[in-house]
Amino acid sequence: MAHNKVIVIGGGLAGSEAAWQLASEGIEVDLYEMRPVRKSPAHHTDRLAELVCSNSMGGFASGNASALLKEEMKTLGAKLLQIAWQCHVPAGGALAVDREAFAQTVTDEIYKHPKITVHRQEFPHLPDDQIAVVATGPLTSESLAASISAITGQSALHFFDAASPILTKDSINHDIVFAASRYDKGEGVYLNCPMDKEQYLAFWEAITAAERVELKDFEKDTPYFESCLPVEVIASRGKDTLRFGPMKPVGLTDPRANRRPWAVVQLRQDNAAANLYNIVGFQTNLKWGEQKRVFRMIPGLENAEFVRLGVMHRNTYLNSPLVLERTLQLKARPNVFFGGQLTGVEGYTESMATGLIAAKNAARLFRGEEPLVLPDDTMIGALIRYITHPEQKNLQPINANWGIIAMSPEVAALDKEQRRLKSAEGSLASIKRWSAGFQPASV
Repeated sequence: MAHNKVIVIGGGLAGSEAAWQLASEGIEVDLYEMRPVRKSPAHHTDRLAELVCSNSMGGFASGNASALLKEEMKTLGAKLLQIAWQCHVPAGGALAVDREAFAQTVTDEIYKHPKITVHRQEFPHLPDDQIAVVATGPLTSESLAASISAITGQSALHFFDAASPILTKDSINHDIVFAASRYDKGEGVYLNCPMDKEQYLAFWEAITAAERVELKDFEKDTPYFESCLPVEVIASRGKDTLRFGPMKPVGLTDPRANRRPWAVVQLRQDNAAANLYNIVGFQTNLKWGEQKRVFRMIPGLENAEFVRLGVMHRNTYLNSPLVLERTLQLKARPNVFFGGQLTGVEGYTESMATGLIAAKNAARLFRGEEPLVLPDDTMIGALIRYITHPEQKNLQPINANWGIIAMSPEVAALDKEQRRLKSAEGSLASIKRWSAGFQPASV
């Protein structure tokens, strides 16, 4: 491999993080992003690292699996996580960002880096011998997906993902909606739309009967991602599924009635100006006219002005247990690394984390060194082990969670709070050793 550059294909979260990591190690990077030359069904802009669904990057409170993932990423020098904190907006115990400011800042930082050259064009096939990081995400172009399938001999897997509507703050009825975080926890507050039992049942009837966008024939066998179900699908599973799910009222008191509501719809700040809010957990595939009709039944949203309505799209991911090594190298072409949602991880921080690791291992290969495997007792290592383990027969997209991380018998025997605390301490120590090259784990 005589090439003096590394290719990064895809300018989303994983690709942008990968490009930055490689460039920060002094390696010249060609970053390919097909937008705006070729558009995707989910993106709205041509900015790098655009957030197409929620603006939340998950929790950061101690004991939270997503918080541990963030701490590991911080230890490894994750650039996009740093930018996320610069662009964060109040969201209780979650790291939520102003999506416009975040994407613009990432774009500016990537473009001004002297080691990164951005190419606004599609990269339609895997490179033969040049080192590359593929981070095209779940909306990979048809030509590149066909190239991957031809080389691996595997067809891609699919699932449905969806986005929630965004509305203007000025259109919210603040005589009804109240500001509060559950149990008064967190730095900021949500806006809460309270429902009594009668209002909730009327809303449930309406959303279960509302017209959905009809699936195309080739989409009808595609499953939903269980952690990001359309709100109407949740509702269809029973009358109480919404109020025990995204509309749960626990930890909230309606100040007008001085009691807990029967159900609550929460709104989360979507930008730094605090003039846009998204409806938490209300990703949907309802027709746009139906969304306006049904969601305006929510108390306080009678006159809601929507700047973006919900959408659903089919996502693609690899059969990673069969085609990827734990170093995130493609088995059939070891000069190619994969990162992001295309690997089978789900979530913004998970995507950034795998893009970061793919880049670090690509940098090692570029320098003539062996790529390394992350230890199982780290959250990033556990995620990668989960998606690439050969015995994983039915891979489903996965977020960071405590169930996948390796623990010693002594730690596993502790109560939940202490178990997570000790596991986090061990994980951060392990990731520091790994990052220093002291303790590469065996495959």
